[in-house]
Amino acid sequence: MVRRSPQYATRGYRRCVERDDTPLWYFAYGSNLDPETFLGRRRMRPLACERAQLAGFQLVFDLPFGRGERGFANLREAPGESVWGVAYRIGSAQSQHLDRTEGVPRAYRRHAVTINPAVGDPLPAFTYVSPLRAPHRKPSRRYMGLLLRGARHHGLPEPWIAFLRGFELAADERSTQGQLFERERGRR
Repeated sequence: MVRRSPQYATRGYRRCVERDDTPLWYFAYGSNLDPETFLGRRRMRPLACERAQLAGFQLVFDLPFGRGERGFANLREAPGESVWGVAYRIGSAQSQHLDRTEGVPRAYRRHAVTINPAVGDPLPAFTYVSPLRAPHRKPSRRYMGLLLRGARHHGLPEPWIAFLRGFELAADERSTQGQLFERERGRR
């Protein structure tokens, strides 16, 4: 069953439907869980949204960002594992816009999946998976905050939220550099 959530009703809804003639499901598991990121920064206008689970994959943070230990969310095939997220119903033009904001094909690539909504039958969808992998990367505090805020906003299961909170966070080399700069400045 597809429902239209009131929080996604916008003035641009009618234009979006007229322009996008082929709606499809996109499974978000990273920062796009956060409505401020997905609706605000990415300017997406989903037609519907559902909590969903993706079986056979594991959430990892091995897409490298910068020289330090920070990493972005990524998926790794893992039989017996699953990832909770949000399925957004978007039009084809919106999906192309999303591709550009996600760095397709350099950072991520589209990956066809079958998702299991919290209510209803399995749905064909797409998600993003990156071939760029750097082991031992970790999410930054800011980045994990986006995932947690989105997971709570969409009512993802509490065990999944606890799982997200359990990830070790990366040292943010930007703040380390700033602290070193301030320390050096204080010695002068």
